[in-house]
Amino acid sequence: MLPRQVLPRQFYLITRRCTQRQFLLRPDAATNNAFLYCLIHAALRCEIDVLLPCTMSNHYHVVIYDRVGRYPEFIEHFHKLFARSQNALRGRWENFWASEQTCVVKLVDREAVLDKLTYTAANPVLDHLVERVHHWPGVNGLSALLNGRTIRARRPVHFFRPNGGMPDELEMALTIPSELGHIAEVLSELRDRVQRVELEQVAERQRTGGRVLGRRAVLAQSWRGQPGNREPRRNLRPRIATRSQWARVEALMRNRSFVLEYADARSRWRAGAAAVFPQGTYWLHRFAAAPVSEM
Repeated sequence: MLPRQVLPRQFYLITRRCTQRQFLLRPDAATNNAFLYCLIHAALRCEIDVLLPCTMSNHYHVVIYDRVGRYPEFIEHFHKLFARSQNALRGRWENFWASEQTCVVKLVDREAVLDKLTYTAANPVLDHLVERVHHWPGVNGLSALLNGRTIRARRPVHFFRPNGGMPDELEMALTIPSELGHIAEVLSELRDRVQRVELEQVAERQRTGGRVLGRRAVLAQSWRGQPGNREPRRNLRPRIATRSQWARVEALMRNRSFVLEYADARSRWRAGAAAVFPQGTYWLHRFAAAPVSEM
């Protein structure tokens, strides 16, 4: 497994699915609340800006801005906390998340961020589950983001102790970082893009005779269920996203340079020789105090 460079001031799309593609995230009040509670707690703890979350029945997406370079700590804390909470809710003990590595895609430029914001918001529509984003009964932060509302959650009573150290309630604003440009312009473009996706999917279903599953049917599904279609296997797992060919080439070259420098430093470090790891070395710097070059 190749090392990942973890730098501050980066946008990411985080995706993880449930084990065996089960509907362990199937929307209901307790699940939605617990997801938001654990997400907010992890984001506040790790100084992560959350732009937009969306939970599907067996996976989730969240677009984040990592200001200080702590996204590995964020996803570790969030996944552990929510998995234990949700297992307690479902009365189960086995692993909650799929064993594969969390999908983390670096969003190289503004266009990539807007593409993934649109994809995340419209995911229930693209999967033909509901006709409009606001019909989705699970967590979807689009309305809160567009209307400037905070997201809130209360401490899940099925898992956390009433007299424990976790807050009774957590609250956080979904944000558009200034690095993307004027906030009003970004939100307007996002709104237009999502509406375009909704209309395109309506036209596609009219052409093919397809139908959406519908909110009621989604809520009626058993959390023990899973999709009837076969899971794609051995697909590519991208680490970066951008429409620009040159930006993609540049990002891939930076990744390659980091991997080579990291491998050389690690080899010398294990041999007991002096070694300075490249910028963005995360695990060894945090847990083994390995020296890292300054920015």
